[in-house]
Amino acid sequence: MRSLWMLVAAFLFACMGVLVKLSTDHFTSIELVFYRSLTGVAVIYIFVRYQRLPLRTNHWKTHCSRGLAGLGSLLMFFYCITELPLATAISLNYTWPLFMAIFSTFILREQLHWSMVFAIALGFAGIIFLLRPTLHDEHWIAALLGLASGFFAAIAYMNVKQLGNLGESEWRIVFYFTLISTLITGVWLLLTAFNPVTQQNFHLLIGIGLTATLAQLAMTRAYRTGTTLIVSSLGYSTVLFAGIWGIFIWNEILPPIAWLGMGMIILGGALSGFLGHKIMPRMR
Repeated sequence: MRSLWMLVAAFLFACMGVLVKLSTDHFTSIELVFYRSLTGVAVIYIFVRYQRLPLRTNHWKTHCSRGLAGLGSLLMFFYCITELPLATAISLNYTWPLFMAIFSTFILREQLHWSMVFAIALGFAGIIFLLRPTLHDEHWIAALLGLASGFFAAIAYMNVKQLGNLGESEWRIVFYFTLISTLITGVWLLLTAFNPVTQQNFHLLIGIGLTATLAQLAMTRAYRTGTTLIVSSLGYSTVLFAGIWGIFIWNEILPPIAWLGMGMIILGGALSGFLGHKIMPRMR
């Protein structure tokens, strides 16, 4: 039952995607990442102050590497959401376990088994099935950025694994990620321009921040108290929730071959996590 907290997290992550897509008429993807990160850093800072937990760290370089990779992934993911059907965008972002499997082989020098090769091939074949029948020519850039978001997310999770091995706590890792994201996007926007926050769109920003933060808490609880393999598999239900939201709100009816492709991506990612014995929790 404790693993079912991941279903709560998956639903909330899908809701965050809905709110991001609804916000595209009011804000750029950079602004959405800024407000999402600002909410996260504020909530975590209040928690840290209340619990009197130390924020000091000796691992700035790894935190910066994780922050930059995670920020790049988040920017591309949010842009992908604005341009593609919600379930498609989330499926592309969820290719990160496939990239993690590749990184483990070529960077961490872990042995590559034929079962892992099958899992990776299955996932990337699913990408072809997903994209070929659903995308118009003008959407391929967004699709490539969606894949890139999964690539950079995998780099970020490798950094998370390094930080965990160095003894850094989850809340400290998330705090510095949200802080770095807030500072960089904030400076970026100061040099360009902010769109006005009004009574009509303020609730969207609050919703994005709250759903992302609550999803993070539910996911963390799931990984701490549940079975890792079950929790990791349940995490892919975000794609299903996103597909349902897309149908009800935007009438995003995807052909059966696209759903088959999403299923192959999910199965390939889940197999990669199972064969690798451990899938790192999403630090969004």
